[in-house]
This record gives sequence, structure tokens and C-alpha cells, in this order.
Amino acid sequence: MSSDAALRADALGKRFGRRENWALRDCSFRLPTGRVCAVVGPNGAGKSTLLALAAGLTAPTEGSVTVLGTTPAAARPRVGFVAQDKPLYPQLTVAETLRMGADLNPEHWDAAVAEEVVAGGDLNPKARIRSLSGGQRTRVALALAVGKRPELLLLDEPMADLDPLARHELMGTLMAQAAQYGTTIVMSSHVVAELEDSCDHLLLVGGGRIRLAGEIDELLAAHLRVAGAADATGLGAHTVVESKVTGRQLTALIRPAGPLSGEWRAFAPSLDELILAHLRNPGAPALPERSAA
Repeated sequence: MSSDAALRADALGKRFGRRENWALRDCSFRLPTGRVCAVVGPNGAGKSTLLALAAGLTAPTEGSVTVLGTTPAAARPRVGFVAQDKPLYPQLTVAETLRMGADLNPEHWDAAVAEEVVAGGDLNPKARIRSLSGGQRTRVALALAVGKRPELLLLDEPMADLDPLARHELMGTLMAQAAQYGTTIVMSSHVVAELEDSCDHLLLVGGGRIRLAGEIDELLAAHLRVAGAADATGLGAHTVVESKVTGRQLTALIRPAGPLSGEWRAFAPSLDELILAHLRNPGAPALPERSAA
């Protein structure tokens, strides 16, 4: 497999327990290096499981996942991971936690960027982790992850505990890392507007499967938002993701298979409209990356 893929899944599946309790099933995609990728989906869709598989914290039940051209275990020194629960040693101080990060990553530790992330929250270096708020622990966890200067940074709902100003500041730090070092960032989040400003690649997960995968610009270009009279016809040749009638008007999100008839007005959808339409209609045909190319 080509090492120009930061993350690749082939028929990837993960089952928990002995019954047919699949968190992920038949997931295939390829994420090129250097991208900032949004992982979006409802609660229970499989986002956290996907990131845990990529981080090597759990093994697939079926299929495979490749990280930076090798196995997740072999790639671990080159990967940073921040889980939802931000696991840290509660008895250590902030300063001791950063020193631990430096000791564990002696070749690539970037003390300046780690201290910048912590300093932005006005944290006392002598404060113990157990005394910190959720947002403050998030800062320390992110400092450990970016201080490692990873090639691939996996972030599971990293900004959920932060206020809007802190989210904006830390997103700026992450984007600077991506620009300066070519870091690939994979980030799950429910704040679509935040992702639209920062991400260039999308994985939409629903029901344990990949619903959309690819470059955001290409996915948006593959869809149209159309409007016409409620009795208008002519959408049968196209893939209709969602449609609704309001009064005398019908609106729809479609993947066009060719030109539209003159009775329809067409508009470019926003990322928010694209994601919400697919989430509201899990039965709509998926658009994996190989079809979006």
C-alpha cells in the first residue's frame, strides 16, 4: 500500500461482543497525507471506534486499517491521539505532564508549541491534573499530542469542553501545525461550521458505514440543491438524497446524472446542507471516495 496515504481502510469492521453488535462494517476509504479531515456523524455512528482503530487501541474484527503506510502499532511513534475522555495522570502537575511528554518523545518533542497550548489557558504549571476543569485538561491533552510533532494527529471531539474563543485559538494552532509540518489531522466534531472553515476532506459516518468520503470541494460539486414547483417532474434520472414540499414548492438535494430540465432552479449546497441531508436520510445512496473521484 502506498505511503502517500495517511490513513486507509479496506472493508474495515469492528464488532463488540459475540452478537451482531457492529460498531463499523465494510468501511473503505483512503485519506491522503497533509489533509485536515472532518469525521462527522451522529452519536453511536462509529466515529470514536474508527479513531481508536487508527490509533491501534483496538483491533479490527474484519478488514484492515493502514496508518502512514504500515500497521497502527508500528506507526504509533508518529501518531498523536486525543481521546474524548482526555486520559491523563491525575496526580501529576501540568509541568510534570509536559516533562513526561518530552521524556517519551525525545527525538521530536516540540516544547515551544506544547507550552504555547498550555499557556493559552493561563494554567498554573504547578497545578495537578485532578484540579483542572474539563477545558483545562483538554488543553494539556492537546499540548501532549501536538508537542509530539506527529505526522498524523487523531482528535476525537477535541474541542467539546472549550468555549468558542478557546476553540478558535486552538484550531488556529492546529492549522499552523498542518501548514508548517504537513501534519495530517483527523478530527471528529459536531460543530459543522467550525469544520467548514478548517477542513478540506470529509468522512461522514452513519450506521457504522461510510456515507460520504473525499475532498470537500469535490463532494460539494457532486451535489446540487434544486427548487421547483411542487408538481414539477424530471428528477427521476438523478440520485435524490432528500426532498421536501413546502406549500407549492419542492426542494431537494440531488446528485445530478446529467442536465436538469428548465423547471428547476439549481444552487450550490453548503457543507452544512450536504451533511444534514445525508444524516437525515440514512437510506440515501452513499458516495464513497471511489465514486466521488
